[in-house]
Amino acid sequence: MIPRDDTSGPRASSREILRADGLRMFYGSREALKGLSFSLGSGRVLGFLGPNGAGKTTAIRILTTILEPSSGSFAVDGVGSSDPQTIRRKIGVLPESLGFTKSNTALEHLTYFGQLYGRGAKEAQTRAQALVQEVGLEQRAKSPIGTYSRGMRQRLGIARALVNDPVVVFLDEPTLGLDPRGQKELLALVHRIPLERNASIILCSHLLSEIEGVCDEVVILSSGEVVASGTVNDVVRQARSNAMQADGIRVRVPSASVSKACQLLESLPEVGAAVPLRGVVGWVGITMVESDDGTPRDQHDNNMILDALIRADIAVLSFQAEVARLQDAFLHLTEEAIR
Repeated sequence: MIPRDDTSGPRASSREILRADGLRMFYGSREALKGLSFSLGSGRVLGFLGPNGAGKTTAIRILTTILEPSSGSFAVDGVGSSDPQTIRRKIGVLPESLGFTKSNTALEHLTYFGQLYGRGAKEAQTRAQALVQEVGLEQRAKSPIGTYSRGMRQRLGIARALVNDPVVVFLDEPTLGLDPRGQKELLALVHRIPLERNASIILCSHLLSEIEGVCDEVVILSSGEVVASGTVNDVVRQARSNAMQADGIRVRVPSASVSKACQLLESLPEVGAAVPLRGVVGWVGITMVESDDGTPRDQHDNNMILDALIRADIAVLSFQAEVARLQDAFLHLTEEAIR
């Protein structure tokens, strides 16, 4: 997982680079987007989450000026949505379908797009060479794109999205179809863009580990509405305050043993609460009693919990000594929409 900067770290920014206000979209009588509002600072990464049909694709199409909203507005770097031509020169987009000409090389492809954005031939070629190096394709820059792997094509797609030095880059499922190593390498590239360019990113993905690993903030959509927004930690806390119990330690036992395990663990003086987790069969969420000096519980308490379960002949199928994760929040906040 790529380390994610804290909101107080170097990627924090007070300059607003994108703002959406009350975006709504109707397809006939169906309202696909219901008043989307959020803001994004310069050099920040925002994760867009939601189950299928939540409104993510509609929102991205509006923000990239492909669709005009039924109502509401947005602005990119101070340019209002009434001026889509100027906005398009300020954004970069990695679509799900890349549409490469397979016989072209990466250098030819990027040079062509550089010229489309108004650069002269020599300047566009120089810029193309810098971009292939930036995304790690310098060894294959003169090879036909048709010979590229999926990961290489995704890297080229990101390079194309950066041709015009955008202030906001939209990445739609950038690691889709990649193996674990390819995912890790591409996410490392995504992580560098805000740090090296101070460009903001809106990242759409179904892989929550991606969002949690590289995003500063998230927006979770469900049935066209925003059900949570803020930093990853804020969203997890919001979900937990709405009765999602997943803080501290989690242990999985056979479903028939959940009740017995909860009773046993709550009898331990170090345990404040032990309850079944909603939506995940066999998992028990354990909240420890805070120590006298307020410091976190240590490995001794983990061992104590495991020892108590084993002595009671309760099989331990899995054990996680970690705080609540974004996946738990997502499942809880979108529970009604995916039933």
